[in-house]
Amino acid sequence: MAKVLKVRSSVLNGYVEVAQSLGSDPDPTMRAVGIDPATLATPDAWLAAQVVDELLERTAVVTECETFGVRMAEGRRVSNLGLIGLVAREEPDVRSALTTVLRHMQFHNEAIRPRLVEFNGLVSLQIESETGMALGRQSIELTVAAISRILGTFLPDDWSPLSTCFVHDAPTTLDIHHRVLGPNVAFERDFNGLVLYSSDLDSPNPLSDPLFRPYARQYLDLLAPREDSSVDDRVRDMIEALLPGGGCTASRIARSLGMDRRTLYRHLSKSGQTYSSVVDSVREDLARRHLAQGDRTFTDVAAALGFSDLSAFSRWFRRYFGLSPTAWSAAQEHELDPR
Repeated sequence: MAKVLKVRSSVLNGYVEVAQSLGSDPDPTMRAVGIDPATLATPDAWLAAQVVDELLERTAVVTECETFGVRMAEGRRVSNLGLIGLVAREEPDVRSALTTVLRHMQFHNEAIRPRLVEFNGLVSLQIESETGMALGRQSIELTVAAISRILGTFLPDDWSPLSTCFVHDAPTTLDIHHRVLGPNVAFERDFNGLVLYSSDLDSPNPLSDPLFRPYARQYLDLLAPREDSSVDDRVRDMIEALLPGGGCTASRIARSLGMDRRTLYRHLSKSGQTYSSVVDSVREDLARRHLAQGDRTFTDVAAALGFSDLSAFSRWFRRYFGLSPTAWSAAQEHELDPR
């Protein structure tokens, strides 16, 4: 039986206020999808993600407001993330604050999979639905806009993303999107998410209190522990971020972790891994994800996995999966498992 993905009820912060501002009584709509309105009084309560998604889509129809999700995000701050936000606001710079938020996002929202890619001075923060979850327009726009507003908590008042991207088509008017997200909002793109300068993430966090930071982290570890969230996980995260740029080397990752290459190798060997095996494992996950989605060419997938050309990707794929990318994709379409 498939796992029921859940989100915290705090995801619906602002829902009642926005619905009422549009002349709608939110209670009947909530009850129609199976949510008790009283649940919103408990911000840490879990709700089924699919039900919340249905609520947002249905409310957008009832209120005749195609910008409902973006409107909900307008008042979002890092405090809306609860415990995760408490820890993030004490990190020394914006990069570590964002990393904290993304690393622990499953404690707040199980339905999304954030992915950070950095290349040539730009950062692409991509929001993907978890496997088996198809998020609607309102959920996507709420999530992307909320993350943008949360980032804005740490940056100057006039900051906005270099670009905010959505896969779906544009609404009738962009007034609300521009008010919440800034002037550069693009639709019918390859991903949902944000593009910003790497230098934005290198900015110091003006909210940070160094004396409080260790206590906040200890509290998070007690209430939201990750399974072995140390070196192995960080290496995987960094490999995924660096693969598209072609600069994914063991030396670079070791330096970023504050160690030399030999120390990195020793850490990985403790869990029976090598650097190459971790790279292959990350590539396998990415290949499965991209090919299953079916919205990228093989050349694009090859680049995303850090291969110099399509032939190099094809050789690796056949060696690792035992089939060509074309044959594997065809097998997936017929619901066969080629492995």
